[in-house]
Amino acid sequence: MRAVLTWRDKAEQCIYDLAFKPDGTQLILAAGNRLLVYDTSDGTLIQPLKGHKDTVYCVAYAKDGKRFASGSADKSVIIWTAKLEGILKYTHNDSIQCVSYNPVTHQLASCSSNDFGLWSPEQKSVSKHKSNSKITCCSWTNDGQYIALGMFNGIISIRNKNGEEKVKIERPGGALSPIWSICWNPSSRWESFWMNRENEEAEEVIVNRYFQEIPSALKSAVYSSQGSEAEEEEPEEEEDSPRDDNSNGLKRINQDNQEKQTCLVVPHSHCIYWEQDEHNDILAVADWGQKLSFYQLSGKQVGKDRLLNFDPCCISYFTKGEYILLGGSDKQVSLFTKDGVRLGTIGDQNSWVWTCKVKPDSNYVVIGCQDGTISFYQLIFSTVHGLYKDRYAYRDSMTDVIVQHLITEQKVRIKCKELVKKIAIYKNRLAIQLPERILIYELYSDDSSDMHYRVKEKIVKKFECNLLVVCSDHIILCQEKRLQCLSFGGVKEREWQMESLIRYIKVIGGPPGREGLLVGLKNGQILKIFVDNLFAIVLLKQATAVRCLDMSASRNKLAVVDENDTCLVYDIHTKELLFQEPNANSVAWNTQCEDMLCFSGGGYLNIKASNFPVHQQKLQGFVVGYNGSKIFCLHVFSMSAVEVPQSAPMYQYLDRKMYKEAYQIACLGVTDADWRELAMEALEGLEFETAKKSFTRVQDLRYLELINSIEERKKRGETNNELFLADVFAYQGKFHEAAKLYKRSGHENLALDMYTDLRMFEYAKDFLGSGDPKETKMLITKQADWARNINEPKAAVEMYLSAGEHIKAIEISGDHGWVDMLIDIARKLDKAERVPLLLCAQYFKKLDNPGYAAETYLKIGDLKSLVQLHVETQRWDEAFALGEKHPEFKDDVYVPYAQWLAENDRFEEAQKAFHKAGRQGEAVRVLEQLTHNAVVESRFNDAAYYYWMLSMQCLDIAQADQSQKEEMLVKFHHFQHLAELYHVYHSIQRYTEEPFSFHLPETLFNISRFLLHSLSKETPLGISKVNTLFTLAKQSKALGAYKLARHAYDKLQGLQIPARFQKSIELGSLTIRSKPFHDSEELVPLCYRCSTNNPLLNNLGNVCINCRQPFVFSASSYEVLHLVEFYLEEGITDEEAVALIDLEAPRLIKKERKWQEITNSNSQTLRLDETVEHIEEDDPFTAKLSFEQGGSEFVPVVVNRAVLRSMSRRDVLIKRWPKPLQWQYFRSLLPDASITMCPSCFQMFHSEDYELLVLQHNCCPYCRRRIDEPNQ
Repeated sequence: MRAVLTWRDKAEQCIYDLAFKPDGTQLILAAGNRLLVYDTSDGTLIQPLKGHKDTVYCVAYAKDGKRFASGSADKSVIIWTAKLEGILKYTHNDSIQCVSYNPVTHQLASCSSNDFGLWSPEQKSVSKHKSNSKITCCSWTNDGQYIALGMFNGIISIRNKNGEEKVKIERPGGALSPIWSICWNPSSRWESFWMNRENEEAEEVIVNRYFQEIPSALKSAVYSSQGSEAEEEEPEEEEDSPRDDNSNGLKRINQDNQEKQTCLVVPHSHCIYWEQDEHNDILAVADWGQKLSFYQLSGKQVGKDRLLNFDPCCISYFTKGEYILLGGSDKQVSLFTKDGVRLGTIGDQNSWVWTCKVKPDSNYVVIGCQDGTISFYQLIFSTVHGLYKDRYAYRDSMTDVIVQHLITEQKVRIKCKELVKKIAIYKNRLAIQLPERILIYELYSDDSSDMHYRVKEKIVKKFECNLLVVCSDHIILCQEKRLQCLSFGGVKEREWQMESLIRYIKVIGGPPGREGLLVGLKNGQILKIFVDNLFAIVLLKQATAVRCLDMSASRNKLAVVDENDTCLVYDIHTKELLFQEPNANSVAWNTQCEDMLCFSGGGYLNIKASNFPVHQQKLQGFVVGYNGSKIFCLHVFSMSAVEVPQSAPMYQYLDRKMYKEAYQIACLGVTDADWRELAMEALEGLEFETAKKSFTRVQDLRYLELINSIEERKKRGETNNELFLADVFAYQGKFHEAAKLYKRSGHENLALDMYTDLRMFEYAKDFLGSGDPKETKMLITKQADWARNINEPKAAVEMYLSAGEHIKAIEISGDHGWVDMLIDIARKLDKAERVPLLLCAQYFKKLDNPGYAAETYLKIGDLKSLVQLHVETQRWDEAFALGEKHPEFKDDVYVPYAQWLAENDRFEEAQKAFHKAGRQGEAVRVLEQLTHNAVVESRFNDAAYYYWMLSMQCLDIAQADQSQKEEMLVKFHHFQHLAELYHVYHSIQRYTEEPFSFHLPETLFNISRFLLHSLSKETPLGISKVNTLFTLAKQSKALGAYKLARHAYDKLQGLQIPARFQKSIELGSLTIRSKPFHDSEELVPLCYRCSTNNPLLNNLGNVCINCRQPFVFSASSYEVLHLVEFYLEEGITDEEAVALIDLEAPRLIKKERKWQEITNSNSQTLRLDETVEHIEEDDPFTAKLSFEQGGSEFVPVVVNRAVLRSMSRRDVLIKRWPKPLQWQYFRSLLPDASITMCPSCFQMFHSEDYELLVLQHNCCPYCRRRIDEPNQ
């Protein structure tokens, strides 16, 4: 630090106080009873201000620069404007000692001997507060919330802005130590507090990428990264050694203490930030007990008192709060750190210093003395620093050293607690010179990025030197013309005396203990000195003084900056001046490249490679290092690493085809575009190794593949560089140059391939051989491919056809739906070309043109595909015709046809189609699925129809396949039974579900009785016993069958009844009890064989309880029909029996009415005409009806030929079942009733019912056979 007097003036009276205008342009002095206003730039007096009648003791300027105030011994305070006009005056009861403006609200505090007042522009009056002692000084906090008052009795009173006392501080010594000056630290930045992690190693330094100073007064428990609580560290108590006033758990190096101390290393992620609070409000107090002390806003003292050895009269902070000015009875102003460490003196005076202040936001200091002297100084803080490669050490806050890693941006702060005079750094060594000692630090580890320093040695001696250099084991001191080499123990080992003043020293490396130094002298001599050698080596001597030196990486070249700002480069071995450049103030060789250096000067950074011209770019500062692509530049006090692309020197080498040297430069740092340019230039120059490395940098796989292919070809013996260069030009898009080289090297075919691939067919034709058809075809094909890709399909088709590429032409035509073009191609193709013709047929099918597809299939004779085409397009007639001509396609026709019929609900036709295709099993599976779906969906009428169809399908299978005969017959009877049950239940389900029924009560009664008797075992899926019994109960009650109704209601009680039937069934069960317990005689069924009346509820089922003869029911009303089934005697065939029955009509006796048989293709009918004939009483069949009473087994009616011959065809109904079933024969016993039998399903009906149902449905109600369908 150096103080330079800028200007000085002398007033006639003592200068008690002064104040700067906030913008720093004016200075207000309190001199006698006047205010003197000075221009700070040159010290001229602008204007004296009169207004006070006695000595002015104090003056203060508002922070907004609009007003300033002065206080005088005349007990008055005057408010002045920035235009130097007085606007307000108020008085106290005693002389005014000090005034101060609130920095936020601009409230004015004025203090006298017995009170203080607060005035603001918004108030009309001044609020005054009494004081117990004389107030000598005052100061507001930065936020304007509190004001500190210094008293003559040694007390400091901290009050809020309303004047209420909040904190009272009593200084030791009391009235013997009057408080004469106080000031709050103006720093407004936030502080950071680091959570610490304890490190077990000894004496280390705090490291962090973004290190900030920790507030010294902050005491708080902190936590380590493992989550455990760290103990608070107390500061050292030794008086003579530098103390660590930090009590936040973070210890720093104490230079004098030989004990090992713990250091806590702090990661950035564990940083916690607090907003500015009382910890940052530090009050500096100077009393006439000759002590300097510091306090927090809470009144707690920070650190210990510091002895001054003089009576302080004034204290003030620098604008940012980093330094303190103190002046007083020692007739000088001293500079202190914010922690109270004395740094030096600013100007000796001839009398006491009553006031001193710092110009806002600058390093200018003004001093006012007892004898009226006003001195204006500029403080110059010289840069104390050291650099070695990527580590830079510099002084901070005059007492701290910060080591910065320029690459990783990590920083370490070392607090020395004393003025740092010199710094030197080399490899893992760091030397710091303090006023009374030199400290040598070393890195904790050999890691290049490690920033943990610890004390290695201390040299407790006072040295005066101009420059300081550190080596591995020595300290080098420069004292004008002399160099001294000291060991780390402080012992002088060697000394060198120079001829002239030493201007520059640099360590250029070497083994530990044998390092070399580069020394530049004022007389232009440049020396090399080894620390283990007493003799200096003269490298060269020039005419001008040396300002800066550096040696190249291989130590072959020397760069010198002289006092004329010229950079001179020498060859060390020949002493020859290689070149020189003007406008240089510093120079540095690149540590990674022998031929590159940079120098700065005139606001420019200059980069020079070899003997090429200099490349310039704007940059302020001094170049101090050059490592790879990073240039380390010092600008004022800031060191920065500037990333400089090495593009310019790389292109300089490229211009001279020096590819390897250009690659070395590029490795230092260039852009991707520069790498690509280098790669291309090297490739064109056939420098494949350099090109390969360069393309690898930009990850260009395409060119790397090219280089690899060329290298492989060279290994195989190819040596034609023109051919290699042609490939390179082709890859670069220089096609015409490539074609010329191909032709010159005798490879026209490569040029043809290139132009063809590029779709440049006009150029390609120039390289066609003499009428080679293969090459012509290839060219046309590729031209067609190109036309196809650029969406010119018609041209592509024509070219493909001309080239014989029929498949590609067909694909394009088909994709665009050009049917006419396709059929034209198909008709022109020979039938032997099956592949393109089949492709044509596929496109015809896709384009919905089956006619052309059929024509194409016929042309190639592909009948199977033709059949599939007819099936897919459902052209069944054509398919059937092909199937008849070619039986091998029978399955291919009828199976899809049957499936189509089934999908369209034409199941009977589907069954026939499956049968015709021989797929009975598949037909059965389809019908079974349909049947199941109908049952699940409660379509019971459909279910009955499907079961009947299934039964007939099983019968067909049994007839066709003897191995499945028995199984199919069982299924036939089972499905017939299920069909009948579902047919019956359909009526019951409709009765229970629908509000109205079209059936008569008697019909519903008969249906429910029939179904109940048929459900003797398991109940089929979907059929409800509840619905059946409910219908039976209701109809029985309505028709008078009360006994049966009661039985039905009783059965219902044991079943789970739906809620909708619950009430009706309960009511019916109650009301039926009031009815007689018998059934109506009219409802009792009669057996027509034995004439027995059967009960309505028959445990045997639908058979007679006497003769066991099965009842025959009408399929509509389910009344018992007057039919008796009979069987043929063994040996009589069905054909013989029919012939015997048809031989002769029986003898009849004519009466009033007669029966007439009507036979047609659809039915057999017995009709009662107007006259009647009856059978003679000696009918042989009647005799066969007799049986033995009391037997439990059913005895069928068996007839012989005689009985058959006696029967009339009109009385017999025959169920003509197909094989392997036997025919069934039934004889009508009541000639006056007409019965009709369906010839398809063989169900029997009353003729009137059948005719009505056929008229309604146009088909049989059971098997759905249409009336116009012929018998089979």
